[in-house]
Amino acid sequence: MEKRAHISGWTLPLLLILPQMAITVIFFYWPASQAIWQSFLREDAFGLASEFVGFENYAALFEQPEYYRAMITTAIFSSLVAFFSLACALLLASQADKNIRGGHAFKTLLVWPYAVAPAIAGVLWLFMFHPTLGTLSRPIKATGIDWNPMLNANHAMTLLVLSATWKQISYNFLFFLAGLQAIPKSVIEAAAIDGAGPLRRFWTVIFPLLSPTTFFLLVVNIVYVFFDTFGIIDAVTGGGPAGQTTTLVYKVYADGRLGGDLGGSAAQSVILMIIVIALTAIQFRYVERKVQY
Repeated sequence: MEKRAHISGWTLPLLLILPQMAITVIFFYWPASQAIWQSFLREDAFGLASEFVGFENYAALFEQPEYYRAMITTAIFSSLVAFFSLACALLLASQADKNIRGGHAFKTLLVWPYAVAPAIAGVLWLFMFHPTLGTLSRPIKATGIDWNPMLNANHAMTLLVLSATWKQISYNFLFFLAGLQAIPKSVIEAAAIDGAGPLRRFWTVIFPLLSPTTFFLLVVNIVYVFFDTFGIIDAVTGGGPAGQTTTLVYKVYADGRLGGDLGGSAAQSVILMIIVIALTAIQFRYVERKVQY
């Protein structure tokens, strides 16, 4: 007979969830509320004097052409990184799921980049593709391309996409591999008996069964690109050249920490939070409809 634990009263459950609730309140809700309040203030660079100005910070923000350019840059950057990181991870996971020699070593090597900090990942790719010192920039220049991410905005964006994608592939790979291993082999074998080729089996059987995993990773990758790529951008381009690789999250740092506009920076962080929440809600509202559980 199966034994089940029974907890009487609310004291123990509350004590168990209290640490997580405290962490959420202290490190999320409290800073978020402070950012919202600070966005209605005009402060000096040291935060010693403040004046309530209402929505002036927001109005001034939407009058800046640089802010709209940062929005476009963020949209392009997030779309490219999310697409390539998911596509590459799915391709690698589908190959790692096969019975191949050295499969365990292959999986371990693919997981390692996840342990690298974003700033370190950016420095690694900058060293490899530095216009004068990079080992991989020389073959590029040998093909006739004047590679220089320090001066060329397209080259800088390409380098950022490569480094951010490489950093996120390991995370996506883990979930895709787990999803592939959870698919019953009998379903795939039945499709093969019916005459479906490898590509047809993948798109009609395997990929639809991976839709819950894909949807989860799509949401996570959007959040990753909007926030966790700050270290990569700061290490590789610093928002340059001429602000062409400045995303929304980096502009918050540049205007607040470097420019001393604390109120405007807080307003940008509030808008960025609203954008991410809205994108997540849209994905749950419309994209989740196509998910097959």
